[in-house]
Amino acid sequence: MKRRLLRVNELVKRELSGIIAREINFEGALVSINHVDVAADLKTAQVFVSVLGSEAEADVISKLEASRSALQAELGRHLTLKYTPHLLFRRDNSIARGSRVIEILREIETPSCESE
Repeated sequence: MKRRLLRVNELVKRELSGIIAREINFEGALVSINHVDVAADLKTAQVFVSVLGSEAEADVISKLEASRSALQAELGRHLTLKYTPHLLFRRDNSIARGSRVIEILREIETPSCESE
């Protein structure tokens, strides 16, 4: 991947995280943007979101989708790009998968009583 596109991904991620933190209130949930993948033509961006807390992930994604136009407009005011990318929100389960892997490793690590 080109260095410029990597910088654009990180810039969109940082700005969008700040905008979401200021503009949208999620009751009892911590919403974080783990990764943003902007297309090479800068017209679309897939935003990978993880949710920790009591609010369901589907509710968070639907709330983000409902306020997509406002988020895109605010992002366009904060960034100077040829195009303001069309945001596509996706669930990111990498944190849950990582904790499951750690849990499995801990189960394997515990000594079994059968060797006695």
